Amino acid sequence: MSDFPRAPAQHRRFLLLQGPHGPFFAKLAVQLKAAGCEVWRVGFNRGDQVFWPDQASYLPWLGRPEDWPAAFAQILEDKGITDLVLYGDTRPIHARAIGIARSAGLSIHIFEEGYLRPYWVTYERGGSNGHSRLMDLSLEEMRQALTRAEDEVPEVPAVWGDLRQHIFYGAAYHFFVMALNGRYRNFRPHRSITVLEEFRLYLKRLVLMPVHRLRRWQAERAISQGGFPYHLVLLQLEHDSSFRMHSPFSSMSEFITLVLEGFAAGAPLHHHLVFKAHPLEDGRAGIEAAITREASRLGLSARVHYVGGGKLARLLNHARTAVTVNSTAAQQALWRGMPLKAFGRAVYQKTEFLSDQPLADFFHAPRRPDLKAYRDYRRFLLETSQLVGGYYSSRGRRAVLRQVVDMMLAPQDPYEALLTGCATPRQQLRLIT
Repeated sequence: MSDFPRAPAQHRRFLLLQGPHGPFFAKLAVQLKAAGCEVWRVGFNRGDQVFWPDQASYLPWLGRPEDWPAAFAQILEDKGITDLVLYGDTRPIHARAIGIARSAGLSIHIFEEGYLRPYWVTYERGGSNGHSRLMDLSLEEMRQALTRAEDEVPEVPAVWGDLRQHIFYGAAYHFFVMALNGRYRNFRPHRSITVLEEFRLYLKRLVLMPVHRLRRWQAERAISQGGFPYHLVLLQLEHDSSFRMHSPFSSMSEFITLVLEGFAAGAPLHHHLVFKAHPLEDGRAGIEAAITREASRLGLSARVHYVGGGKLARLLNHARTAVTVNSTAAQQALWRGMPLKAFGRAVYQKTEFLSDQPLADFFHAPRRPDLKAYRDYRRFLLETSQLVGGYYSSRGRRAVLRQVVDMMLAPQDPYEALLTGCATPRQQLRLIT
């Protein structure tokens, strides 16, 4: 299904809500204005305001959360907005805005972290993750579209992600909200913890990075030198929207218990289980303690390992299987042809990829995915919604901006364009300075 007919760029009026921490949305606005568009930004706190230098186009929202839907509808009318731009589609202010914007016939542009992260970011229209159009597209539809695409699959960029910049901008953003937010006294964060607690966690993460690096090296060395077969559990941030909105679990501890019990029931006695934390895990969910406690209860302490963040490839290269709720990191396992068990809604939720075995059977005798089918799926993503680059480093932002403005101004979303044969050739840019 295509979007409503596109107006010329000079008649497009974009409204941006909350974006990734840092200057990405401000840089995006510069490019949209250069294309002839009008751009406005709604800010909900001091952090939003600091990272938006053009105060003439800044609209502070100072009201109560319950008044937001009516105020948002009024902004759309007053400014003649044609396009809504957001980072993620599940936080309450975004979810309410999307419903109103969809009813008004606006085009909805959604940015997310890359489905093939850390080398790519995601750009879609209408919804992301469990709300993405990918959820309803069959592999056969994707394969038909690929007959009109480039033959070569883009290489993985030779640059790692921008984790340090991500943590830095997160800490800065929450500092501004914590220390300078007097004007926005009605602001309510979409997380369950306070802004002060969020800032402390970011700051603690920055300060303790050398300690975490040492502990991670020790854990990875014990695994690599152990000589045992192991299964890899890809953990997620408990407060992340993909876990909260698109999984059957109320907490990460609940998932951890399920996995350990399945491993105890089905895995061969000489196999081990490795829990790999998300790179931004900050300890708020107590997952390491939960792993230690449950492993001890089940008599598995000597066979269970915890790795706090870091790069995934070294662990994946020697793992027998991978288990997750709905982490995008699971696609790195599929790319290697590894058996994968996932429990939540995810864009890669295809019967050709995921095991439907009970967890104990999966650990005992896992079935492999259809690797050819997954490679077709991955190629479809790289031809459509996945953009080389990142939100947090300057070179990552430049790489994304070189590609995404033309996609935002196009009459069709990236999936529809390829499905109907209207897509222009994609240039998968390398991250260059």
